[in-house]
Order: sequence, then structure tokens, then C-alpha cells
Amino acid sequence: MPMYVKDAMSTVVLTIGPAHTLRQAAQLMAARRIGSAVVLDSDNSGIGILTERDILNSLGAGENPDRETVQAHTTPDVVFAAPDWTLDDAADAMVRGGFRHLIVLNDHGPVGVVSVRDIIRCWSTAGVRVGAVPA
Repeated sequence: MPMYVKDAMSTVVLTIGPAHTLRQAAQLMAARRIGSAVVLDSDNSGIGILTERDILNSLGAGENPDRETVQAHTTPDVVFAAPDWTLDDAADAMVRGGFRHLIVLNDHGPVGVVSVRDIIRCWSTAGVRVGAVPA
């Protein structure tokens, strides 16, 4: 029986604006123990995502997290998932795109975020062993 994104996604989503600093975003993400935030920018790009990797790349480049804004580091070309995608579809999209989080949208906007960790948790609970070789 297929498992769906709606069964694995986190429905409590951190949303931030493009003017937040990277430090503010990192503090909010750390407080919630999550690896991404949905960026809502109604003036420009609409919906984006900021991940722990985006913050890490900025710090690694020597940029000041108190001056850098989320807008300058939001992941471009966001891939969105639908709640009725299978977990296999979501995992395939992540592998093809080289990322670990998908914003889940319905007709009204963001309803969740699904991560690689969420998918693995569901597969593990269901007894799915990815890449396992039959005996």
C-alpha cells in the first residue's frame, strides 16, 4: 500500500519573511529543532524556502548573519509537493533536485513541509527497507 506525503509531512510550519536576518531565521529554526523555514514574500517571489544549508553556506562564505537577509539566501527554483504525492514521488524529486525538504501545497497555499527524515521515519515504521536485497 503506498504511503503519502500527507502522512509524513510536518503540519506545523515555520514561516518567515524575506527581511528577517539569517541570525533571526537560525534562532527560530533552532528553537523549533527544524531544518527549514517557508519564506512568504508577497511582494516578489511568493513562496520560497530557507534551509540550514543556505545558512551554513552564508556563514562559510564569511558573511555576517546579522546583516544578511533571508531574501538573499532563499533557495531558488523551489519544487513543491502535493499532499497526495506518494513518498516515493517525494523522494525521487528530492534526489533529482539534490535537496532534503519539500514545501507541501494545496489549493490554498502551504500546508506542510516534508523532509528526508520524515520519509525515512515513515518507511522505517512501515518496515520498508530501502535498497534492501532480498535473501
